[in-house]
Amino acid sequence: MVLGIDLGTTNSLIACLRDGVPTPIPTVHGGYLTPSVVSVDQDDVVLVGEAARERLFTDPLRTAGSFKRLMGSTEEVRLGSRRFRAEDLSALVLRSLKADAEAYLQAPVTEVVISVPAYFNDQQRKATRLAGELAGLTVRRLINEPTAAALLHGIHERDIDSKFLVFDLGGGTFDVSILERFSGVMEVRATGGDSFLGGDDFTEALVQWIGKAAPADARAAADPSYRAALRFAAETAKRELSTHTQWDVEMPRGASRARVTLTLAEYELACARLVERLRAPIERALRDARLRTTDLDEIVLVGGATRMPMVRRLAAQLFGRLPARHPDPDQTIALGAAVAAGLVARDAAFEELVLADVCPHSLGTAVAERDGQGGIMSDLFLPIIERNTVVPASRVRTLFTINDQQTRLRIDIYQGEARLCSKNTHLGGLELSVPPRKAGEVRVDVRLTYDVNGILDVDIDSEEAGVKRNLVIKKLAGEVSDDEIERRRRELAALRIHPRDEDENRLVLERAERLFEQLLGAERERVGDYLKQFTLILERQDPHEIRVARGEFARALDGLERGSPW
Repeated sequence: MVLGIDLGTTNSLIACLRDGVPTPIPTVHGGYLTPSVVSVDQDDVVLVGEAARERLFTDPLRTAGSFKRLMGSTEEVRLGSRRFRAEDLSALVLRSLKADAEAYLQAPVTEVVISVPAYFNDQQRKATRLAGELAGLTVRRLINEPTAAALLHGIHERDIDSKFLVFDLGGGTFDVSILERFSGVMEVRATGGDSFLGGDDFTEALVQWIGKAAPADARAAADPSYRAALRFAAETAKRELSTHTQWDVEMPRGASRARVTLTLAEYELACARLVERLRAPIERALRDARLRTTDLDEIVLVGGATRMPMVRRLAAQLFGRLPARHPDPDQTIALGAAVAAGLVARDAAFEELVLADVCPHSLGTAVAERDGQGGIMSDLFLPIIERNTVVPASRVRTLFTINDQQTRLRIDIYQGEARLCSKNTHLGGLELSVPPRKAGEVRVDVRLTYDVNGILDVDIDSEEAGVKRNLVIKKLAGEVSDDEIERRRRELAALRIHPRDEDENRLVLERAERLFEQLLGAERERVGDYLKQFTLILERQDPHEIRVARGEFARALDGLERGSPW
């Protein structure tokens, strides 16, 4: 069985097909979402998911979230004495999802389809595929997130021809895709987005607002715990302002609290520039698809950040109608990825459904041109396969030598939209020997072939030079060797991961520690008493007693948290 995974910035989810129906797989805690958070405690034990998320507040220097934004970069995250790349942390989240799925299905899980933001470049996609490899998974396909959402939307009305736009605003990225459904075919017409615009940016806008409204002294502001408390307050306010017109924000200030009231109007004013940034990718996708807003039959909102009223209002203003929204926008992409997994596995439920996706970024080569004044302009990007070309695709362009008696020719392949290659992503290249002739007399055909699995095939053919060369740029080619993958997989396997059968106990303990730091006075004392009592029960090692006490402990914490503006 091939499973679908939404590897998200804020939360991740794994889903399967049950009798042709995409179904979310529950976590060890009984919910469906696994927070994309990793923490290393004082004993060097790794925590993943909900327990780790609680530690974002209590131990921010040993805890990391939102690392999806670092995918494809060389930046490392330090957690205690250890350093991790973004793909290593993502692999730990994927391993947690894998363990939940195996417990639910009572079978090994080895093959998956993972969703990625449509506007992820090649390096970011490489890192995502590598994370799957490090987690011990075979990644059968990467699917663009809005395409996955469209697949879920499309399976319910397969026989109805329509054009619709998927507006996907998640925790860290924004994607928009325009699709057309006809005769059982789901074709992506255009895609666009912003890989650095998401719910996290709206949270950061609130962090800035609260920091100004309830300023701390310089010493407190430099404390990582204060920064974590500030972010926690901002996330709570953002969530509450999806259903309220104002919210009281409290910040700890020594033995007292600073309280400010944040209105929905103030929140929207703080985020006005972010909302405006949502427009450009939509307009670009419409231009690429050669469509007007009136040509669209439906607008579909997915991603947890679309719960914000200002986002729904923008969509209604842009398209002149109320958009549709999945009952649970956090699950849409994972369920769509499960449908894509069914297509990959040739599931009988989807044998009449065909998916045609597009290349999200232009692919081309570097060229030089004469400027008409005796000089040469170099570093120029020549697109060969343009963005939003339906894949698989194959295109060819002919290049010529530019200098007399030129003997070498360098072919470099880039991905991006900028005029200068130095501003795009370099994918690979090779150098050719050519016969010394007059400028323009040696011709080279460069053909790019791009398939649905993201493999780029480069064919170079020069009759004058008697050269035929081929370069295959795979997702992992040229960057991470099989030996390196195996070494990093062993290192991750050697980490001390918190036992899953004790995860629920650890979660309630971490939650109580977080509340102890947040609350004051009698409420704080109550949390301390609960912690002491539960710790004593854990030491007695009676499973039944622990289970009963854990439930009572969690309900008591629920009561305290509901009574607090946190």
